[in-house]
Amino acid sequence: MVNAVGTATDEQMLAMVDALIAHTEEHFGQEQRWMAATEFPPTHCHLDEHAGVLEAMRETRNYVAEGKAHVGRVLANELGAWFRSHAATMDTMLAQWLKSRQFDTSKEVAAAN
Repeated sequence: MVNAVGTATDEQMLAMVDALIAHTEEHFGQEQRWMAATEFPPTHCHLDEHAGVLEAMRETRNYVAEGKAHVGRVLANELGAWFRSHAATMDTMLAQWLKSRQFDTSKEVAAAN
């Protein structure tokens, strides 16, 4: 989706940014549920990162809505690097935590003991 924003035409940009925001909100919400269900210790740090990214995405959306589609392309470029770093660090830590808790992400429950 980030790549789609980066390559969107000016006419497509607002719809692509909106779709990316909706998808990101859903994904971050899922991670938040997992963190809450397993009492993930650094939840606040992880959620702060999510909040900052969503804020930047929403600000970008406002610029795009004003006809500044190029700002959407800047967002896509920056998000690519951010997502790679976030996945390699914070999401990896969360994944290890969930595994240690035998948490089934498809059912959003820990394995029975």
